[in-house]
Amino acid sequence: MSDYYPPVRKVVLAYSGGLDTSVIVTWLKQEFNCEVITFTADLGQEDELDGLEAKALKTGASKAIIRDLREEFVKEYVYPTLRASAVYERKYLLGTSFARPLIAKHMVEIAEEEGADAVAHGCTGKGNDQVRFEVTTMALNPKLRIISPWRHPHWHIRSREDALEYAEEFNIPVTHTLKSIYSRDRNLFHISHEGGPLENPWNAPEEEMFQLTTHPIQAPDEPDTIEIDFVEGYPKCLNGQELNPVDLFAELNKLGAKHGIGRVDMVENRLVGMKSRGVYETPGGTILFEAHQALESICLDKETLHYKQMVSLRYAELVYNGKWFSQLREALDGFVDVTQRSVTGTVRVDLYKGNVIVTGRKSPYSLYREDYASFGQMDVYNQQDAEGFINLWGLPQKVEALIAIDGSGKSRYRQPDYYKFKRD
Repeated sequence: MSDYYPPVRKVVLAYSGGLDTSVIVTWLKQEFNCEVITFTADLGQEDELDGLEAKALKTGASKAIIRDLREEFVKEYVYPTLRASAVYERKYLLGTSFARPLIAKHMVEIAEEEGADAVAHGCTGKGNDQVRFEVTTMALNPKLRIISPWRHPHWHIRSREDALEYAEEFNIPVTHTLKSIYSRDRNLFHISHEGGPLENPWNAPEEEMFQLTTHPIQAPDEPDTIEIDFVEGYPKCLNGQELNPVDLFAELNKLGAKHGIGRVDMVENRLVGMKSRGVYETPGGTILFEAHQALESICLDKETLHYKQMVSLRYAELVYNGKWFSQLREALDGFVDVTQRSVTGTVRVDLYKGNVIVTGRKSPYSLYREDYASFGQMDVYNQQDAEGFINLWGLPQKVEALIAIDGSGKSRYRQPDYYKFKRD
């Protein structure tokens, strides 16, 4: 590979302090004879960040940079995805997917500030994160070289056991042991779990695996009732108290975790083509998603809501597939912004044993009118008008059936062969 690239003098490494990235610091220095700067984004990992700077320096980094990106994460990544109602494959709320481009964005900024000529990450060649890191780097500064050790021909570490042996050989300080069988990613929005027993989709998740949420069975027997205020699709207040985005999420996470909310066990289709099982805990995000959906149900007209469902699917695919920094996502944000102009109001929910139960929604822009929806006597809607509407709405089916009857004497939906075909 040295025949195709100039020498690497300085590299910025996305650093978590875990086994893989600790080993990679030493490997980069040995392989490229370069300076290594570690970068860690504080996205709400809490105690996972304790002692990280000292550990990186002890491992051999020339500088360890940690940035508090929690507010930027929620305002610029979580909220746009929430307003877009983006969910990947019906369940995944994209907690890791939209965190990676934020980390990569700051890696690029630091590389430019520090005069580095390369960035590196510890993602394997099987997953989605390698795509998210690298496509973001390409979009923001394609002149930076991207180093992916797991795909490098000189990288011979293929398992956690190999990594531990390497760490022992080169006196790399690591706290990882063979008992840590799960691969996890945590931020303010969620925590994900992969690997270990989860690799068999028939195995039930072990209760000890969960880090944030109470098991719904063990959750309180009495619900908590809360109210969330939205302004143009943005969450602003909890129980009447205005909170900044980070504090709002932290409080919702506590409430959701207490009631066992936000657990998802799914098999998803990775971008690289294989299926993967993941278990996610997203307590606060799940509450906000359900509340936002409820408010949209009274604020958006039928055609806009239905079309937004298609946009939501495409938005989720873009984010999952690492195309956060793309013209299409920005264009879809423009559509979402228009739909959210009227999504202002309050939603009341009960949190109870794993469930977010919407019990009320109100908005000054609500399209729901009690006098329209009522089955009682009213002046705004003449029920006799429905007859003409139904005749016009069903006209294509009526014409098709008349033609069929004139030719065969029966509508095709009454032919025995038609029903047999449908059954087969």
